[in-house]
Parts: sequence; C-alpha cells; structure tokens
Amino acid sequence: MLTPEQVQEVLTSTEADRIERTRSITNNDKFREAICSFSNDMPGHGKPGYLLIGVEDDGSLSPGFVATDEIQKQLASYRDDGQILPQPMLSVYKQPHPSGGEFLVVEVQPSDLPPVRYRGRIHIRVGPRKATASESEERRLSERRSVHFRTFDAGPCHGAALSDLDLDAFQNTYRREAVDPEVIRENGRSLEEQLAALRLYNPIKKCPTNAGVLLFGKDPLHYFPGAYVQFVRFGGLQMEDGALEEKMFTGPLIVLLREINMFIRSRFTQRPVKDSVLTEKLIWDYPETAVRELLMNAVLHRDYEFNRPTTFYIFDDRIEIQNPGSLYGLAREEFPSRNDYRNPILAEAMKPLGYINRFGYGIRLARRSLEENGSPDVEFTTAMHDFLAIIRKHPLR
Repeated sequence: MLTPEQVQEVLTSTEADRIERTRSITNNDKFREAICSFSNDMPGHGKPGYLLIGVEDDGSLSPGFVATDEIQKQLASYRDDGQILPQPMLSVYKQPHPSGGEFLVVEVQPSDLPPVRYRGRIHIRVGPRKATASESEERRLSERRSVHFRTFDAGPCHGAALSDLDLDAFQNTYRREAVDPEVIRENGRSLEEQLAALRLYNPIKKCPTNAGVLLFGKDPLHYFPGAYVQFVRFGGLQMEDGALEEKMFTGPLIVLLREINMFIRSRFTQRPVKDSVLTEKLIWDYPETAVRELLMNAVLHRDYEFNRPTTFYIFDDRIEIQNPGSLYGLAREEFPSRNDYRNPILAEAMKPLGYINRFGYGIRLARRSLEENGSPDVEFTTAMHDFLAIIRKHPLR
C-alpha cells in the first residue's frame, strides 16, 4: 500500500514515464501496454511504475468508479496469462482516495530480464512519449539485461557460437510466434540482435545464452549432457522386473517438446468400464492431460546443470516422472500453491509454442484432470537434488 504522501505524489506527479492515470476499466490493451512499458523502465529509474485505475488526469477520482474485486482480479491475472513476456512483477491493490472512495493501483517493478513484450511488441515510455521501442532502444534494454544474469538460462553458454544454433528453426518457427509480424516485416536488425532481444544471445560475451542452446542448439548434449528425457516401460512394479520398451528424447527443446507431445497423444487412450448394469463410461488409465502437464513441468523446471536426464517411467501400477533439481525459489516453501521459475526464459519460450497455456497453471490442470477421471491425486516427493511426481493407475484396472 502507498503511504498518504505517496498517494498524493502519484495522483499529482508530472513524472509521466512512471505514472499513468485512467478512468477506463475495460481497455485491456492499454493496461497491458502500460505494464509492459513500466517493466522495461526505459529511462532506467530503477523504481516501480504505477497504473492508476479510476483516476482522472488531474488526480481526482473518476465519477461513479467502484473498485470491485472483479476488476482487481482481472488486473492481477495479467501477471500469469502469458501475454506479457517475460512475466511482469506486479501487485494490485485498492487505495483510499483523499476525497473519499477508492481507486485501484497496479504497481509494476522494473524487470531484471528486459526487453519485455506484449503480443510480441516492446512497449516503452520516455517522459510523456508512449511507443514501441526502436532498434537502438531495444538494444539498450538487451544490454541492460545482460548485466544481471539472474538465472541459469539467461547466462552465456561459454564456448558456444552462433553457428551452434539451428537458425532456420528460430526464424521460421519460434520468431513468428514470439514476435509481432509487423515488427518482423520492419526488422532491420542483425540476427544476433534479434536473438539477444529474446534473451537467446549475449551481445557482450558474443555467444548464445544457455536458453538459446537448449532451445535451438544443433547438439545441446555437447554443452548439457543431461538435457534429454529417458522413457522406460517396465514389465512389473519395480525396475528389477526389466524394461519392455525404452526411448530417449533428445535434441533442442523446440524439437524434443514436440516429440514428447506427439508420443503422449499416441500412447494414452480411454477405455470403457461399467458405470451401471446398463451403461458404460470412458476412463483413462492415466489421463493424457495430467501426464503431459507434469512431464512438460519437469522439462521446464529441471536443473540443467545436472548431468542426469529427466526420467519418464511407466510401471504396471503407476507413472513416475522425475527431474534433477529440487523445488526452486518461492515454491520451496509454498508448493503447489506458489510457483517460481528456475528457467524463466525457457518458460517464456514454451508459452508461444503452445506447451504452456498459462503460467503457474500446469499442476492445477493435472490435478483437475485426475479428479475428473476418478483417479488418485498426484503424489509429489521432494529431495535435495530431485523432484518426483507419481501418477497412480485408475483403480478400475
């Protein structure tokens, strides 16, 4: 919450690059563009930006405005819905107005991983000017980000070069999903600059980032020996019962994720069981959605500094999905109600590629699909260096 002094400041301040006031409660594009621009913090203030909902340009409360819980929830949802990438750091709260009544505040922190995009465009504010970032402004934001290296996937992949990346896959598959088509048509930037703007290339170290190699590397295993998924179908309840089938999913994540998705779709089907004397119903031994979400979650959240693979094991009575690396950040204390990202750039890439529907929603979606199928809830086990998810076979087997 703002102090009374801060309230007066944001209501009357002329710092147009950090404060936006609006009477609108429905202009979602305008709201997201403001959040995106505050996240980019083009002037480099290092201070939060404020979007004030229900406030006139002169700081007075908009006539008839009511700060409802519904509007507050809608604004808060912008953090996780995947339209602003990487995820903005924001909080939404009601604030008393000096004249009586309340208005809504969206407080947005500057991003550690600029440039931030909304629908593939980089929105910025410099003074009263609101615009899409120019080539030079985009470069400045990318250079600012490279100073931080806050996460492993943002760091430079030492020893790798641009020639180690599948640039055709980047240009023809990922870029057209992650960047607004008009920006691509107007693009005069070099390939290195395009990759850097998406946090896939480090312009200072002049090499791809770890995320760039994991997503588009011609041979990711050369740099990350554990960057694959090992599938085994066992012939009983224990590993000692022997493997009936084995498969190794390798390659850049843009290929590996597609192959895993196709494998799961072809592997799991529904079967009829008696619902009553006269009727049957269809059930899954293992709901496809639950398996998919938990496996994608493991690939995304694993620690790629370990040389062990993500494992996907099927036994006669259960599926075990295990990834190297324990829970990360806030998730250590509040899993599964809170989520955090060890690899935020990978998460950002998986969203436009269609492997994440909404940030922080995968576990909930998996649990819901198990419940709707009548299956037991997923079981989680956390160790110092591993995270294990167990899906039990439907009891009517």
